[in-house]
Amino acid sequence: MEPAIAVDGLVKRYRGRTVVDGLSLTVAAGTVLALVGPNGAGKTTTVECVEGFRVPDAGRVRVLGCDPRRDRDAVVARMGVMLQEGGAYQAASPREMVRLYASFHIAPADPDDLLERLGLAAVATARYRTLSGGQKQRLNLALALVGRPEVAILDEPTAGMDPQVRRDTWRLLDGLRDDGATVLLTTHAMDEAEHLADRVAVIDAGRLVAAGTPAELAAAAGGAVVVVTTPARVDAAALAAAVGAPVEQAGTGRLVVRTGAAAIPRVTAFFADHGLPLHGVSAGALSLEDAYLRLLDRNRGPA
Repeated sequence: MEPAIAVDGLVKRYRGRTVVDGLSLTVAAGTVLALVGPNGAGKTTTVECVEGFRVPDAGRVRVLGCDPRRDRDAVVARMGVMLQEGGAYQAASPREMVRLYASFHIAPADPDDLLERLGLAAVATARYRTLSGGQKQRLNLALALVGRPEVAILDEPTAGMDPQVRRDTWRLLDGLRDDGATVLLTTHAMDEAEHLADRVAVIDAGRLVAAGTPAELAAAAGGAVVVVTTPARVDAAALAAAVGAPVEQAGTGRLVVRTGAAAIPRVTAFFADHGLPLHGVSAGALSLEDAYLRLLDRNRGPA
């Protein structure tokens, strides 16, 4: 089956600077792909080429088998797009905007139901210019989804949302996939990518670093780890020597030992021998965030 989105050898330059450099990726129909990477990695430029808003300098982009620029009318009718900067009228209300966008489609979602699900019912008649940043973000998402798109392209869809609305939005996007839609989203939140995405593509400096399921990325980045939580200041080099495996500081009070569960007795013995408090020690796979950071570090090489 042909993928819903196919990007092959995409190149995009601005004033002689290459921001997307031979990028290739696919999104299977009815799945969610999260595109992740640091600021300036080329994520937004990539999705703008997929949306047909930018012309690639080289390479090929197909959405539902069509060129998103040459076959614009055919693609737009089947695609929902959420931009970082929305295009709502400043004097319009959320209800007016969502109803307007619904009128462009043959079988749209119910505008009032969508506003309710995105936590916008209380401000449905307010003017766009009076909305908070998070409310504007939710309205932009509603405008992208009201047409029941076959393909939804969402640029940082939950940025600025409070935790409860963010979780509600995740459920909405889970339902979108369950209904058979294909979703390409960008995000800086690894927990969001881990929850929503069937596959994750990591890009850096416009190039693909790795792609796969969160579990596959964890395996590619190093697989099994032992996670240690402690309030003490620990000499990571000394712990690494005692355990016989690399040790990384992963935030305040958290150490990641790059080895499997068999090393747990050596870890606990180190803490006991040095009189250090140990709040927790557990074995498992790398989190997506740890795998992401390790893959980036590996891609960039020694500083």
